[in-house]
Amino acid sequence: MGTVSGGLRENDTEAHGNGDGNERTLPDVMCMQSHRSLAVWQLSHDLCVSVLKAVDSHYHPRARALFDHLNRAAISVETNVVEGYALGTDPLFRRHLRIALGSAAEVEMLLETAQEVGYLPKDTVRVIQQKAARALRVIFGLMRNLGAKWGSRN
Repeated sequence: MGTVSGGLRENDTEAHGNGDGNERTLPDVMCMQSHRSLAVWQLSHDLCVSVLKAVDSHYHPRARALFDHLNRAAISVETNVVEGYALGTDPLFRRHLRIALGSAAEVEMLLETAQEVGYLPKDTVRVIQQKAARALRVIFGLMRNLGAKWGSRN
């Protein structure tokens, strides 16, 4: 069997939707149990954990505001992937992927700032930025596969 949008196999799904033509098939088990199989979640989870560990191991009081924002942005990438997938329709999944994309871009920028002001070492930032770049590519590719138009506000 082939694959349908969202990376689900046709023979493992049942149809859900509201009749507007934007239905997506969901696994017979709850979505929350299957988001772990998505490559986009695996990458966003790895990014999130890496950011949290880096911030924790290099914490300094004067870095509090920047690190708090960095943590929130990294957490947002992962949670928006999961939430969008769990909502069960392509339009909602695309919307949450768009938010995750913006948050991943924030992570990249905040890492650069943290390095420039001396809060995080260059090698740590380089590794995490590579993870963020991979997550951005996969999120953007998935949005494209789901039919999202760049700049669209749907």
